Amino acid sequence: MQRTLRTLLVVACTTGAAFSSLAVAAEQHSPSPQSTKPLTGLRVLLSNDDSMQAAKASHADGLGLYEIRKALCDAGADVVVMAPWQVQSGKGTAVTNGGTLTLARRTQLPAGYENDCAGTRSGSPVYGICLSSGPCAPDSPSATPSDTVKFALRTGLAAKAGWKNGPDLVVTGINSGPNVSAQVNDSGTVGAAIAAIDQGVPAIALSSSGDASQTRFPVANYRAHARFAAAFVSGLRERNLFTDRFALKVDYPDVSAGQRAKAPAWTSVGHGQVVWHAYEAKSPAGSDSYDITLGMCPGRPGDPCTETVRDADSTTLLDRGHITVAPITADRTYGVRADGGRELSRIEQYVTRQAPRS
Repeated sequence: MQRTLRTLLVVACTTGAAFSSLAVAAEQHSPSPQSTKPLTGLRVLLSNDDSMQAAKASHADGLGLYEIRKALCDAGADVVVMAPWQVQSGKGTAVTNGGTLTLARRTQLPAGYENDCAGTRSGSPVYGICLSSGPCAPDSPSATPSDTVKFALRTGLAAKAGWKNGPDLVVTGINSGPNVSAQVNDSGTVGAAIAAIDQGVPAIALSSSGDASQTRFPVANYRAHARFAAAFVSGLRERNLFTDRFALKVDYPDVSAGQRAKAPAWTSVGHGQVVWHAYEAKSPAGSDSYDITLGMCPGRPGDPCTETVRDADSTTLLDRGHITVAPITADRTYGVRADGGRELSRIEQYVTRQAPRS
């Protein structure tokens, strides 16, 4: 059930009136017919569940967002970021039903990304969104991924980018780690994409594998995925394949050791588990406190880790090394055919026959 996100107050960390006026005027300026960039004129809202901090050495807190931002802008898109203030991994489709959302515009971007998106119509601001009635502080709680998308579509983009009737596409990610099989239900990256199609906006959720340990997330994986994703989006746009009837989930294999990603594969969401959640009692014995621990699923035959879906995203990605694409719907109703079958067939044909290969 869709809920109305009750926003009592939105406080910007920088004065936005002049910026908004400039963005409105810029949006009304038609694109140059001489432009050869494939995404020229495309307005993209970018969010994730890893935050916009990009401060951890493991690259697990938003570095992928800056790689896809760069790739989309390089292809000609106008990208605005409205992302969680803190890491929100595992939040799924959770929303916040009360309180105050505050935007913090990031003016100093991570090293190496400072000049990306220069010259776009909106100025391509990067915002983090926290739950606070004043400026976002380092320890401020965060908006959820779904919060950021719903807020952006209903209020934020009009107020801060001058987009009265946009965006054309929502992109979420690039997530630190794959979102496959049963973990799809937990994923804030996927949840944010679902929030977009709920509002009638096409959406793509991007997730990249980590290294062999799945505890570090190499820049090489993010960068390869970003290049692929920009070309993939360009192909969808060229073929008029954007749709809000379902979101597309695109997962990318580990290529950090120099291997190449195999051709995109059209997959189903698997039913097994990849990440195992465990709850370990704290000392002393009899304590009512339990530590939450995460690890790769043990995969014993017959346990919940065993994958039973023939064309599962998890096995196609992790065991066979393919880029995987799967359609995701909002209702997740078992046994019910979604509408848009013709669109589904056309996109499957694009993925398997025409999409970029790496």
